[in-house]
Amino acid sequence: MSSKQRNIAILGSTGSIGRNSLVVLGELPEQFRVTYLTTNVNIDLLEDQISRFHPRGVVVLDEQQAQRLRQRVSNVEVLSGVKGLLEVVRRDDVDIVLNALVGFAGLKPTVEAIQHRKQIALANKETLVVAGAIVTALAKEYNVRILPIDSEHSAIFQCLVGEDRTQLKRIILTASGGPFLNTPIEKFHGITVEEALKHPNWKMGNKITIDSATLMNKGLEVIEAYWLFGIPTENIDVVIHPQSIIHSMVEFIDGSIKAQIGLPDMKIPIQYALTYPERMPLNVPHVNFPKLHAMTFFEPDRTKFRCLQLAYDALSIGGTAPAVMNAANEIAVQAFLERKISFDTIPQLIEQAMAAQANHRTLEIENTIEADIATRKFVRTLV
Repeated sequence: MSSKQRNIAILGSTGSIGRNSLVVLGELPEQFRVTYLTTNVNIDLLEDQISRFHPRGVVVLDEQQAQRLRQRVSNVEVLSGVKGLLEVVRRDDVDIVLNALVGFAGLKPTVEAIQHRKQIALANKETLVVAGAIVTALAKEYNVRILPIDSEHSAIFQCLVGEDRTQLKRIILTASGGPFLNTPIEKFHGITVEEALKHPNWKMGNKITIDSATLMNKGLEVIEAYWLFGIPTENIDVVIHPQSIIHSMVEFIDGSIKAQIGLPDMKIPIQYALTYPERMPLNVPHVNFPKLHAMTFFEPDRTKFRCLQLAYDALSIGGTAPAVMNAANEIAVQAFLERKISFDTIPQLIEQAMAAQANHRTLEIENTIEADIATRKFVRTLV
């Protein structure tokens, strides 16, 4: 690592990725300084993070919670709302923006950060799902590197280090299959929120956990991989791997396959994104191969897990179709978490939205935002 300490802003520091990132950064004080932290409403945890990492400023998206925090802390600048997010990613005392926001909300800060030539450590997959063409073109224009934090995309990225990308034949994204891998589709209607939130391998936020249960998370990752690695849709495969030991694989034109292997722990891809191209020691459990006994693989059932197919469909359609799909999914998942709809209604709402909403073939930020707003409004009328 360079001897120069690098300044980092963590967007979504109170979420699962944000908390894990701070664990990693807490072990690398000579390499990184946390200059900004942000949350939506969780000011209690944010206050704890302030006391430990002493950032120069924080952002609270909710204005009322921001005002409460201002009354509780005096040694840190408290900004609020989307305006606050955009302000901190512009600042000169930020070298890296780690975007761990959930959903469409991650797009604007990513674009703003790229335009101010900040390195991007990206955990917000929706940024590339809804506006991959725009974001990757901007990153090229401003000579900004986007380093993936998703375990699957980090795995692919690691497998491709030192390789000639023109010799890449296929990407194989692995999926745990979630809690309902062996549940008959006939029982999907009766699945409870509590059952859907019990992921077998990973501890994540509610939204991404539901996405993993429907396999939409893997569909979003297919679209993200398309933009990150520039490979045709038909060369991006998904395989169910319940043990979550192989995080993804790449196949080359000579038939050779490379896999990145490790126990399910998000601190590994987070640290790699921050320290790349170097590796640093990390205190995590190691794979004990004799104790694994077996690693199994299955073809995903795209009829049973309809969301995965819908994501492939949106990518093939192009334009604003992925933005429509993503917005519909966000509203449907929230409705399920609020017990307004059944689990099997989630893909039905997404499919209805994709059929009903006009597709803008020319993709611009304005079109993407319009598609997102219109889709959310449409789906809310259905729930």
